[in-house]
Amino acid sequence: MPDKPRDRRPPETGPGEAAGSAAGGRSARLPRPVYERELLRLQEQLVVLQEWVRATGARLVVLFEGRDAAGKGGAIKRVTEYLNPRVARVAALPAPTERERTQWYFQRYTEHLPAAGELVLFDRSWYNRAGVERVMGFCTEEEHARFLRQCPVFERLLIEDGILLRKYWFSVGDEEQERRFRSRMADPARRWKLSPMDLESRIRWEDYSRAKDEMFAHTDLPGSPWYVVDADDKRRARINMIAHLLSTVPYHEVERPELILPPRPPSAGYRRPPRDTQTHVPDHAASLPGAAGKRP
Repeated sequence: MPDKPRDRRPPETGPGEAAGSAAGGRSARLPRPVYERELLRLQEQLVVLQEWVRATGARLVVLFEGRDAAGKGGAIKRVTEYLNPRVARVAALPAPTERERTQWYFQRYTEHLPAAGELVLFDRSWYNRAGVERVMGFCTEEEHARFLRQCPVFERLLIEDGILLRKYWFSVGDEEQERRFRSRMADPARRWKLSPMDLESRIRWEDYSRAKDEMFAHTDLPGSPWYVVDADDKRRARINMIAHLLSTVPYHEVERPELILPPRPPSAGYRRPPRDTQTHVPDHAASLPGAAGKRP
């Protein structure tokens, strides 16, 4: 029998969705120097965690879910910034193909689960069915109900097989989400982050809130709990999420062999080809204001 869901739901049904976003409870934005110093320290520990995963053959899965513009992508970038992409990879699946729509729902996700010594971060996951598919009508009522029944069983199977599963929900308030949407619309470098689906989520704010509450009621279980990240302050959210992840995994420093840089042997007569025999990219950097100076 599946675990009984816990009777607790983070408040996310109105403008003050994220804890601290309501009047009087908002946390001050984390100062940049404090953020950057602690982020670097945590990223160094993530490298230690990575080496432990590789050395011990552990399998770690981290799910990143939440509203659009809640900061999931930015958190994933900070987690993976110094990690080896052969060990830590990101799974961000596109819309299912016609063939995939006829498969067992979880089938396309199982292909991306880690093998021994790997860490996989899901930028949205199988919980699409409980969120966007549910709200936008991309699945039937029967398919949604089946997902809520099967998901706890699916996750229990993963955990029983030895996979370390962590689930994070990034919670952002109504006003902060609108501010981020408007900021992206005005920034050519980030406009690609907005899709018609994202904008539709503004209209369906309460529908998404109800869908999330129902999802938590069925899948926030003692064996695979949801961890809510208050994300109105991106800096604070990244620090809190990474620190929590590290605190939940029993990793330790793995002894590595000492590396010694060998001396280069004497030249055996090799001569570099003349520079004009190769096609070099133009020195665009030299045309920038203030770039004049000695070549290193």
